[in-house]
Amino acid sequence: MKRSNEQTAQLKWDSGDNDGAPLYAGVKQMILDRIQSGEWPPKHRVPSENELVAELGVSKMTANRALRELASEGELVRIQGVGSFVAERKGYSELFEVRNIAEEIDERGHVHQASVIVLAQEKAAPDVADALGLSIGAPVFHSLIVHSENGVPVQIEDRFVNPEAAPGYLDQDFTKQTPNAYLTAEAPLSGSEHIVEAAMPQPWECKLLVILRTEPCLLIRRRTWSSKRVVSFARLVYPGNRYRLESRSGKTTDD
Repeated sequence: MKRSNEQTAQLKWDSGDNDGAPLYAGVKQMILDRIQSGEWPPKHRVPSENELVAELGVSKMTANRALRELASEGELVRIQGVGSFVAERKGYSELFEVRNIAEEIDERGHVHQASVIVLAQEKAAPDVADALGLSIGAPVFHSLIVHSENGVPVQIEDRFVNPEAAPGYLDQDFTKQTPNAYLTAEAPLSGSEHIVEAAMPQPWECKLLVILRTEPCLLIRRRTWSSKRVVSFARLVYPGNRYRLESRSGKTTDD
């Protein structure tokens, strides 16, 4: 990334240095331009603070702030002692729609894989019984599945199902079809409830998602109904640095 004095001067001009805008904004924009043009693809190592200082003639504080802000905005991933890398584009899910995650991934042109960790009948714990409208200790079906996109884990689906709503649940191969697909066919959806929050992952979740304990996650608690009966209660955990949730309502225009 060696740059001539003319290129460095142009960077300072583009940053708005002449009209009082901070120089770090120009460094950020230079990096963003290369990411957005495809010159620096996902996982590409970007110049370090010291390299930016040497090649652009900016201060270390300016270089640090540019890299730090780009990391906080999700454009870069900074690994201590290794460097800064262009972040992979996040997958996304419609927040208030009960979508099939395999279909979402397929629509992005990527490959969905599912690993079934648990598929068994259990006795309903108090919170599960309350969510499903059953008695404590009543039989429930439990599945724990890790969904991956192009081999990278993007969701833990921890689901409890009312056996009366889907008696064949435990007989399904959820590496070939998702619980969402099966339940939608078996007990057509009539309503849903979503509770969304930020959460720090539990140790076993870190292991399944291959993330650090310090990485925040997005957590959705979802209940679904068919007619007046609760069909399932699911806890969906997404790594915050790999996924985002979207919602849009009402009429929108480009004007």
